[in-house]
Amino acid sequence: MSRSDLIADVFTIIRNAAMIKKDTVDLPASKIIRAILEILKKEGYIENLKFIEDKKQGLFRVYLKYLAGKSAIRSIKRVSRPGLRLYVKNKQVPVVLRGRGIAIVSTSKGVLTDKEAREAGLGGEIIGYIW
Repeated sequence: MSRSDLIADVFTIIRNAAMIKKDTVDLPASKIIRAILEILKKEGYIENLKFIEDKKQGLFRVYLKYLAGKSAIRSIKRVSRPGLRLYVKNKQVPVVLRGRGIAIVSTSKGVLTDKEAREAGLGGEIIGYIW
C-alpha cells in the first residue's frame, strides 16, 4: 500500500504511542523522517532513535521520552500537507507557544527548527508544530 503523506502518518504513530505510554515505536525510514527525528532528539522530545535494517526501506526505532509520567510531546501537528502546502518567507516563520514549542521548517539548507530558520534568514515549507 502506498502512502500519500508519510510525515502525517509518522506524526500520528508518535501521537498514538505517546497516548498509550509506549516506550518505543517503529517508524518507516526516509531522509526527511530522519531529519525530523534528529530535530526531536536534539530538542529533547524523544530519548533516542536507532535505524533498523530490513529487506525494504528500513525502520527507525524511536524511544519516547516521559517526564513525571507524562509524554514530553504534548502535541504534534502536521501543518503543510499534500493538498495544501504552506510556505512562509524568512520574516514570517511562526513562533509556537511563545517559544515553548517548535515549528519544523523545510528550507533550502535542510530541515530546521523555526529558531534556526530565523537565525539563518531562511523561509520554506512549514512541516509541523510540536510542543
